[in-house]
Amino acid sequence: MAKKIIVAGGGHGGIACAAQLAAAGYEVEVYEKNDRAHMGYDWTDIFDPKSLRAAHLPMPPKEKYEYKTNMTFIPPAGRTPVKQDVPENELEIKMERKDIYDLIINHAEKNGVKFFFSQAVTGALLAGDRVIGIQTEKGDVYGDMVIDACGCESVLRASLPAVCGIQKHAGAFEKFYVYRAFYNKVDAEEPADPYKVYMLPNGRMGIGWVASEEDYSDLLIGEFEPFTVEEAEQKAEFFRKDNPILGDKVLRGGYMVEIPVRQPLSIMVADGYAAIGDSAFMTVPVIGSGLANSFKASKMLSDTIIADKSETYSAETLWDYQVKYFKELGSGMAPLALVKLLLAKITPEQLDYLFDNGILGADELTISADSTSLGSMLSFDPSLFGKAKNLFQDRELTTLVIKLGRDIGRAAAICATMPKVYGRYNVQRWAKGYDRLFRLKK
Repeated sequence: MAKKIIVAGGGHGGIACAAQLAAAGYEVEVYEKNDRAHMGYDWTDIFDPKSLRAAHLPMPPKEKYEYKTNMTFIPPAGRTPVKQDVPENELEIKMERKDIYDLIINHAEKNGVKFFFSQAVTGALLAGDRVIGIQTEKGDVYGDMVIDACGCESVLRASLPAVCGIQKHAGAFEKFYVYRAFYNKVDAEEPADPYKVYMLPNGRMGIGWVASEEDYSDLLIGEFEPFTVEEAEQKAEFFRKDNPILGDKVLRGGYMVEIPVRQPLSIMVADGYAAIGDSAFMTVPVIGSGLANSFKASKMLSDTIIADKSETYSAETLWDYQVKYFKELGSGMAPLALVKLLLAKITPEQLDYLFDNGILGADELTISADSTSLGSMLSFDPSLFGKAKNLFQDRELTTLVIKLGRDIGRAAAICATMPKVYGRYNVQRWAKGYDRLFRLKK
């Protein structure tokens, strides 16, 4: 009799994993709070197209995607903008979120996955500290294992017993509160830089962007502190001053979401449980994009489940999934989370200094589809010596950067010492040291 795998929530990584498991002969059910017609935010997203192949997903039809435009980064004072120069073979693709969901849901259904829409997950069913199913608003569902794809503030993760050692909620400076809307496009001259990313806009701790599209203007505002839609409309005036194309009529979107911008979850598995995607904080910490990492992780998780010949799906047998993820992706995300923490400490004036003196240039800000670590974004250049000389002229900023370097070294060392075999005491002891590194200290 086929083992039953439950996917709690309709996250992209969870659905991709469900498709692979169903193709391997497992009975797989997905429980999602939204109805089928309302899957996905009402806007576009960007991701590495190679991640689709990694997850055994088909490429979408050519009319369903386009390649992303290079971004221009705007420092707080706006004096020294820097434009990316992403190689053509490393460009990410841009798709409508709903089209991404159509692609992966249709593929999963063809493989035999059963979907239960409009059925919100409310918690975990437990036998001691083992997850044996899910609670939903329409009743309990039992299974041999549960994959948590409920998102950043997963109700399933939050309901796990403390003995599992899994972090229940994102902490301070670990997620962005994001407002995004497509506005009407005012009849104005097309900007020279169609995709502007604003760093610490208007002195606020966060980012924003304005992208000029054919039929609309795309506005995103992301900050570490919560704000309302009404406040977002007030903040939008700052961006309109620099972008005459940005109208004031919302065509699509116009609501708030929460996006993790932090290091991967320190413990992703328990007996009968594994987290994936936003539930495991798999986004790129600086930019908040997580689709590619989630798709890649789906193959790691499905391979681990299929390889468990004991069919116990315990923390011990599932631990290999986390080891694989950190080896291939997670260890590279950890230093980027430390860079994000630096942005939470730096002043607008210091950030301007980095731009004005060429310390942050096109090479440093070129994040491509192949950027899976801090090292993959940086390359040796003799001009680095001159940039370092400029940096040392600001003593306070130099101190912050030197500390960042030390912390990145510690992160590499801690990730390298992750236990290769699961033992609750050793894993939780390791996780405490890992988590401690990312606590923001002013």
